[in-house]
Amino acid sequence: MANATVRWITKGQFLAVDSSKHSVVLSTQDEENGIGMKPSELLLAAVGGCSAVDIVNILQKKRQQLTGLEVQVHGEQDADPPWTFRKIHVHYIVRGRDLSEKAVADAIRLSEEKYCSVSTTLAKAVEFSTDYQIIQEV
Repeated sequence: MANATVRWITKGQFLAVDSSKHSVVLSTQDEENGIGMKPSELLLAAVGGCSAVDIVNILQKKRQQLTGLEVQVHGEQDADPPWTFRKIHVHYIVRGRDLSEKAVADAIRLSEEKYCSVSTTLAKAVEFSTDYQIIQEV
């Protein structure tokens, strides 16, 4: 079972710790506390991180010569509280040598539809879109 604990540290600063004892600092974004991630942007980072792990794993299993992956996640939120996300767009920048476009597209699709628990959970409530760019290296 997945779990996390969030502890208030001071003022608008918090420490989130997962079941493996990994941590991330969260904070409000005012001048006094802006040292950590905004919780709402941590959600976007979770989408990117979850899919990045999947895509690297899938492409390595397909013996693709992957040299880099960047996942840019952009979210559109309502203007008023609770600032609900309505749209999330994920842009993948995949770098490698002799990368197969089909392998990259399949890896992204498999992550989105089968493996990434974060995006499959959010897809029930948010409009998701994705695109990708392949940069062939020599």
